[in-house]
Amino acid sequence: MSGDIVLSSALRNNLLSLQSTQRNIDTAQLRLSTGLKVNSALDNPQNFFTAKSLNNRASDLTRLLDGISQSIRTIEQANTGAESLSQLLDQADSIAQEAQSEIRSSEGFSRARGNVDLSDLTDLTNIGGGGIIADGDQFDVTFTPPDGSAATSLNITINTNDTVDNIVADINSDPALDGLVQARVTSAGQLEIASEVENASIRLSSTGAGALTSAGFSALGLDSIVGSEDDAAGGIRSGGTAIAGNTIRSATSAAPEVGGQFEASADLVTAGFLGAAGDDIEIDLTVDGITTSATPGAISITGADTIQDVVDAINNNGPAGLEASFNTDTGQIEIEASETIGQIEVQFTANAASTTSFGFGAGGADAAIGAGDIASEFVTFDGVNPDVDQYEEDFNNVREQINQLVEDSNYRGVNLLGGDDLETFFNEDRSNSLTTEGVDFTALGLGIDEGDFTNAANVQLSIDSIREATVDVRQFGQSIANDLSIVQFRRDFTEQTVNTLQSGADDLVVADQNEEGANLLALQTRQALGTTSLSLAAQSQQSVLRLF
Repeated sequence: MSGDIVLSSALRNNLLSLQSTQRNIDTAQLRLSTGLKVNSALDNPQNFFTAKSLNNRASDLTRLLDGISQSIRTIEQANTGAESLSQLLDQADSIAQEAQSEIRSSEGFSRARGNVDLSDLTDLTNIGGGGIIADGDQFDVTFTPPDGSAATSLNITINTNDTVDNIVADINSDPALDGLVQARVTSAGQLEIASEVENASIRLSSTGAGALTSAGFSALGLDSIVGSEDDAAGGIRSGGTAIAGNTIRSATSAAPEVGGQFEASADLVTAGFLGAAGDDIEIDLTVDGITTSATPGAISITGADTIQDVVDAINNNGPAGLEASFNTDTGQIEIEASETIGQIEVQFTANAASTTSFGFGAGGADAAIGAGDIASEFVTFDGVNPDVDQYEEDFNNVREQINQLVEDSNYRGVNLLGGDDLETFFNEDRSNSLTTEGVDFTALGLGIDEGDFTNAANVQLSIDSIREATVDVRQFGQSIANDLSIVQFRRDFTEQTVNTLQSGADDLVVADQNEEGANLLALQTRQALGTTSLSLAAQSQQSVLRLF
């Protein structure tokens, strides 16, 4: 067309070259400004989408790192709690050890303490809906001095609408027991009957018409003291003796004295322990509910045997943990129990009709026993002194602190010491994880019952439970330490994986600044040369105008 501008071939080629150079310059400048050589799928679809996939996974793993870090803090909190728990357990163990030492060093005052809260009951005859304790049921409280002299007894009758306070009032108002026995209701609502004379014994028993049954004693919480005994007539009577210390003693022997010393060589009839030479009985000793005679009938004696024969038979054929001796100063047979024993039952079985007067405990086994019949006495080591009571209170305070420490060991709602489990995820689709199993480290979960420091055996139970709990806590500490190491390793691995993914993505799309800078400089030089070339090409056309 006549209006079109006609460019020469040289001008057109130079112009196209400048346009291409400018586009390359624009590309280089974009790469330098963004730092990327692939800015969109149009630049390089394969690299763009591969890098995007790598970056997406890196982003997912980065979010997982937050959860992994929180898992580490949760485990660290549990570990801190476990370490503090170990310290509390050590403190509880120390308290119990001190209590046991105190019990060993002083026999203290005997005590029969129940284990049932009776404080809210307005009618003891209505316990369990009625029928366990009947109106008019009776039991005896017997105080025996430490020298084995004459005992003092009080009969307690439970009537309709009586409460535990009525029992306490009956005991404390009796003039015969004034200064000897004191009853009270503990802060936990338990009935406690204690001696006010050191090393004396307290016996609870019932027999005959209207006798309080074993179930009745159990309802009052006194079943740990009182057992069921067979009397000489084959009937059942309930009774048991509480003594302080860990030694049970017989009645005083009637054996002859030589130089002021009772003779252990006296026969049992002379000593007054058996009624006649033909008496023939078997002695069985039961320790904490386990009959421990080596062989049934192994401790068998007759009226012809001596005091020393009884001592030897118990030591040679009796249970481990008991040691018998004859005190020539007091004339009593003494059976000393190890510190882990809480109760002994001394049971007499008559091979022939016999009369026993050994008087172990408070004399519950003294009776005429028909052939094949049984008489027995339960003796419980249940002593108290103010120091031990304080240790018991301190122990239970530490036990409560264990519960509170466990409660406070949670982190963001997860408490590994309270039984919660912690699951830590390690990959983006949550197919790989680690479950850190929680434990119940409350006092109940650790198997630590409230301390009952009435005797060395009960204290030993507390010590054993504390030491078992300590082992459990230490094992848990090792377990979570292993889990913590795994989670930390996986955190480091995930961080390195994120770095690898990001680096791989960068390899595909990130521009080399040095290379792009050199390209831009070269392109700018080419652009300058192209402009000069275009100017030269234009001058060749201008020369034609000079002809006119």
